[in-house]
Amino acid sequence: MSQYRTFTAKDAVEYARQFGGMGNPDSLVDAQEVGDGNLNLVFKIFDVDGVSQRVVKQALPYVRCVGESWPLTLDRARLEAETLLEHARHCPQHTARILHYDPALAAMVMEDLSDHAIWRGELMAGKAYPQAAAQLGEYLAQTLFHTSDFFLPAQQKKQQVSRFINPEMCAITEELFFNEPYEQHERNSYPRALERLVSSLRYDNELKRAVAALKHRFFSHAEALLHGDVHSGSIFVAQNRLKVIDAEFGFYGPMGFDIGSALGNLLLNYCALPGLLSPREAADAREQRFRQLRELWWGFSEGFSNLVAEKSYDRALACSGYASDFLDKVWRDALGYCGTELIRRSVGMSPVADLTQIADEAMRTECIRHAITLGRSLILLSNHIIDVEALIARIRQNG
Repeated sequence: MSQYRTFTAKDAVEYARQFGGMGNPDSLVDAQEVGDGNLNLVFKIFDVDGVSQRVVKQALPYVRCVGESWPLTLDRARLEAETLLEHARHCPQHTARILHYDPALAAMVMEDLSDHAIWRGELMAGKAYPQAAAQLGEYLAQTLFHTSDFFLPAQQKKQQVSRFINPEMCAITEELFFNEPYEQHERNSYPRALERLVSSLRYDNELKRAVAALKHRFFSHAEALLHGDVHSGSIFVAQNRLKVIDAEFGFYGPMGFDIGSALGNLLLNYCALPGLLSPREAADAREQRFRQLRELWWGFSEGFSNLVAEKSYDRALACSGYASDFLDKVWRDALGYCGTELIRRSVGMSPVADLTQIADEAMRTECIRHAITLGRSLILLSNHIIDVEALIARIRQNG
């Protein structure tokens, strides 16, 4: 199998038999296509007892939800696999395990995570995973530190930047995060009742200047190897366990982007909870989201600081106090990117189930309104919200 072709279920079974590392590969007999994303085929591979044992993922040469009119590079499969392999070197406990990948077929075999649940659905149901946010913070600290100038020798870091250049996938992010929500675009999607609010984004020059600065940093600040798409639908959780998947947007960029995306998805859920749960349950779940904001940021910032103190390669960057200064900058970036995540998921092409699955139309509209206005505030006030406690206080003040 050396030439690219789109896998059938039968192809996926054969691929898993060959490369899945099973002691008895012939026990793999069936596949089910379970991909619900925009870019890939994903097959669960089952044994003779009907138990899912492996996952086969293959990149398609176009955006799945649009079709062949939006072509995409197949090299993203290599970038995804190599990003996850690189992250697994530094945080294996929280990174999905890649067993094999083939750049020519744009395919990989991964560990099966059927004993986990997708975090987004669990957040929507108000289910608590007390360690998840701290574990995600640990993942971010380990992966971002170990792929940055704080740890890598300068020449090696520059080689890594070149290795993980990902222009086509970055172009998608650049459009969906920083351009389309702030202009009239056919891919935007939001309730008609919010037209006036959404239209105001297009004419808010202060906001658009702040978004331009965030986009420019996304272009130019190659600080660490990012996952590039850290949202709650790309995270699997179980009791005391967390695994991150789907790193096809991986590239060297500003650390605050990954952190802001993660914070943003917790806040999207926060905005949606009144439409998903009873008032008492929603109130309790919202307090849980505040705890998770703290734990995620503390898990990252404390973990990163400790790693700098213990392992920093560069003598200048190890200077006392510099890591704290740098983390202040990362925090400001994270708040801005958090705001862009809130807005693009509320206005743009890729809405989240947290909002779209609210049954009551009026409530859904109000929850989306809240996400948009919160996102705008975070972008504009990112230099004035000094820490996570100030963030929580401001959200409480605004409802």
